[in-house]
Amino acid sequence: MLPRLRRSWPVVVSLLAVLVFLPASAQPARSRPYLFCFWNIENFFDDRIDPGREKVDREYDQYFAKNPEALSVKLERLCQVLFGKEMNDGKGPDILALAEVETSQRAVELLRDTFNRKLKDRTLHYKHSVLLDPRGGRSIATAVISRVPILEKKTHLLGKRLRILKVHLQDGKNELVVIASHWTSRLSDGSDRGRAAYGEIIHRDFAAMYRANPDVDYLVCGDFNDTPEDRSVTESLGATGDLKKVLSLGKKDRPLFFNPFADLARAKKGTHFHKGRPFVFDQICLSPGLLDAQGWSYVNRSARIVEQLSFRGQPDRFGGPMDRRPWKNRGASDHYPVTVQLRVQ
Repeated sequence: MLPRLRRSWPVVVSLLAVLVFLPASAQPARSRPYLFCFWNIENFFDDRIDPGREKVDREYDQYFAKNPEALSVKLERLCQVLFGKEMNDGKGPDILALAEVETSQRAVELLRDTFNRKLKDRTLHYKHSVLLDPRGGRSIATAVISRVPILEKKTHLLGKRLRILKVHLQDGKNELVVIASHWTSRLSDGSDRGRAAYGEIIHRDFAAMYRANPDVDYLVCGDFNDTPEDRSVTESLGATGDLKKVLSLGKKDRPLFFNPFADLARAKKGTHFHKGRPFVFDQICLSPGLLDAQGWSYVNRSARIVEQLSFRGQPDRFGGPMDRRPWKNRGASDHYPVTVQLRVQ
């Protein structure tokens, strides 16, 4: 029997994939839907001064701590996007990964508590949040705020001094691994090597889990500071927009991620703009295990760039201490959030 199963494995994968890539309305009735969102929220700092902040971080730390109105407007703009109609019909993301959050527990708790005050239905409150300080060049980190339970004992950082937060979420017996990352900025010389290192470290961790269990549900999100076509994403991370290639992987093939944001990049969309040029820097990539009908699954063609609070077709940033715009003219962030629909069977 085993040889026959091995020969038929590609057919089994294809049949299972058909279930996942049906419209959401045609999914199995017992599946539970979840909206997953990643967003770089542009220099969010809490309401307390931290003497250890340096350079630009000191500016933002003091700006929000000494200016309650700035913090209040910033939080209101974030909520305006996260709880708009485009986000789960106003209920907000079920799982939210964030970048550029100050490296303090107070910052992530302030966000979580603010979101919960916006939600009249207490069953929708976010009960789980995590942030770990990578102790890198800046005092900002990635964080996860979730309605789905987080296995805190499994939460850790990958690499050294890197913004790569690894979180395990669990719905019943179904576990989802989430990597919330913020890769090296393009502002410095040689930064392409830094971004390649991010991709390689994440892929190495994924490959180890994939070898142990090819069905592992492993999701990578972040502000990659590179596009879906750049080598740090396609080669170092091993993410491709070619769905058939990912579904047809053999046991000896290098494991790959499916990147649904590659199509949006080819369509000249953008999550971040520089000198008017769009870049899809913010992405969500999916392991083969998320493309079957077992455990956690991706709903095909559900990848979205949420283009809210725009100015002249670009994300309307909130700004900082040197921004002289009145509050009514401020946006939320210089990045758009990105989302995908997930289901648990």
